[in-house]
Amino acid sequence: MIGHEWAINLLKVQVANNASRHAYLFTGPKGIGRRTIAIRLAQALNCPNALSTAKPCLECRTCTLIERMQHPDLAIIQSERESRTLKVGQVRELQHEVSLTPYEARYRVAIFLRFEEASTSAANALLKTLEEPPPQVKIILTAESSERLLPTIVSRCEVLRLRPLAVNDVSLGLSSQMKIPIEQSKFLAHISGGRPGYALRLQNEPDLLDKRNKWLDDLQRMIPSSRVERFAYAENLVKDRDTLVEILQVWLSFWRDVLIVSMDASIELTNQDRADEIIQLADNISVFQAHKFVSRIEQSYELISHNVNARLVTEVLLLNLPRT
Repeated sequence: MIGHEWAINLLKVQVANNASRHAYLFTGPKGIGRRTIAIRLAQALNCPNALSTAKPCLECRTCTLIERMQHPDLAIIQSERESRTLKVGQVRELQHEVSLTPYEARYRVAIFLRFEEASTSAANALLKTLEEPPPQVKIILTAESSERLLPTIVSRCEVLRLRPLAVNDVSLGLSSQMKIPIEQSKFLAHISGGRPGYALRLQNEPDLLDKRNKWLDDLQRMIPSSRVERFAYAENLVKDRDTLVEILQVWLSFWRDVLIVSMDASIELTNQDRADEIIQLADNISVFQAHKFVSRIEQSYELISHNVNARLVTEVLLLNLPRT
């Protein structure tokens, strides 16, 4: 793990004292490390070498299988694709599995990824298991925010809210733990916005950096474009909802940088490689315009995550893109 020491220490104390909760909820933005910390907890609960230290060895058969998400007592439940819906049938299938005695581990662990994508019926179905959990079962949920879940779900979980890390901490972790060259580590730490998981994804999938550059180039091209060009670009964007969500996240980081410069705030930019473009744009629009468009991107992301008509949302967003 890179960072989140407070969360790791809390969980270690609970596991060491045999006081782990029956259900956990890890929240935070995409790429913050929610899935990784869920996997580490599953390993700590079941690693035969962690009984006294509550620290998984990461080398035994149990740890290795959990890391690969192939352990017979580990279940990973998520929607078929990101930004889709987790269905009630998936939850009911899991309920049957957790009613069984663990095959070889101490606990059966069920990890629900991106639980904000659960349908209402799926969330209600899980609620019964959370209310009357079998003693040999641990349930872990991950979500961007607890506010997007049913309050009854949240109230039955130990909630750990993960926050973006300091850029220097991410950079140091990437260079020391992952052996990434220091300059590349600094670059990835910045554009990831302090999200170590996203930084590692950018490192491991170089085409993502190419896509990011293209999406930012497209954004620059759209600023002086006509209404017809904006409608045409919106039509192209909505062909892949998952990609659209990623584009909005990249655009949001760029416009937050524009807002930072507009306000003359002493905060480091996320997109430092685009500093000249950000400064030029900030010089040509008002703080009010920058703030308003940041809010519009956030609202668009939220609407698309709730399966509102993506084309309509994207068209409205692009029509409100400030002109310079």
